[in-house]
Amino acid sequence: METQNAKLGFTAFAEAWNGRLAMLGFVIAVATELMTGQGILAQLGLM
Repeated sequence: METQNAKLGFTAFAEAWNGRLAMLGFVIAVATELMTGQGILAQLGLM
C-alpha cells in the first residue's frame, strides 16, 4: 500500500502558501492606499 501526501486541508504546504499570499495582499493593499490616497473601504465605495 502506497502512502500519498495530502494536497488539501491544513498541511504545511497549504499554510505556507496561504501566509505568502496574505502578505502579498497586505503589501498590495498598502501600496494602493498610498498611491490613491483612499483607504480600501473608500475605494470599494463602502465609505
